[in-house]
Amino acid sequence: MMHRLPELSASFPAHNEEANVEAMLHDMLEGLPEFAEVFEIIVVDDGSTDATFARAQAVADRDSRVRVIRHEANRGYGAAVWTGLQAGTMEFAFFTDGDRQFEIQSLQGLVEEIADHDVVVGYRVGRQDNALRRANAHAWNLLIRSLLDVPVRDIDCAFKLFRREALQGLEVQATGAMFSAELLARIVSRGSRLMECPVGHLPREAGVSSGGDLRVILRAFQELFGPYWELRREGRRKPAST
Repeated sequence: MMHRLPELSASFPAHNEEANVEAMLHDMLEGLPEFAEVFEIIVVDDGSTDATFARAQAVADRDSRVRVIRHEANRGYGAAVWTGLQAGTMEFAFFTDGDRQFEIQSLQGLVEEIADHDVVVGYRVGRQDNALRRANAHAWNLLIRSLLDVPVRDIDCAFKLFRREALQGLEVQATGAMFSAELLARIVSRGSRLMECPVGHLPREAGVSSGGDLRVILRAFQELFGPYWELRREGRRKPAST
């Protein structure tokens, strides 16, 4: 069991999150010292058209532990998450969302489990989304487990902790909402040790979510079948999950 990580790269994507980004960074700067001796925070502004970048950069100017990376154009949720994960320099990598629907204190369970695993993924308890989004998520999780053989109950929960070596050498094609599914499928195909951990979920208090947008959903389905056929050709190994 590990109670505090030696070092941690924490990242989150932000697209038009001017109402949340400063408070999100404050939450992380206050909370992360409990879980890591040394840490960095990477914000990826994914082509925001509001003041997200300026507000994040203002925090970074005051605190050297914060870095802001800017996509000049909106590349998609998955592309922004992947940019943040790849930009990290520390032994462990963590990502979440920038909408403040997770409490950083939930990281405790993931930190304790990572001692014996390569990847620890959260699953939302008491999910604070509307009934349609919950139903869509349930169907999506069933489909991903069936097609990609990823043994997790909440594939898109944006609360995941990785050993850096579990991410090295990966090539992820998806740039939209399919990203987490492809990322975990590729990690699992290499025999990495995977564990799930419950995390609380909060209602969104500011900003607007795009996760239920029909275009986002259609893009996820379009991105699904490339990894499916590729992993099938490669011959997936069974995951070393517990």
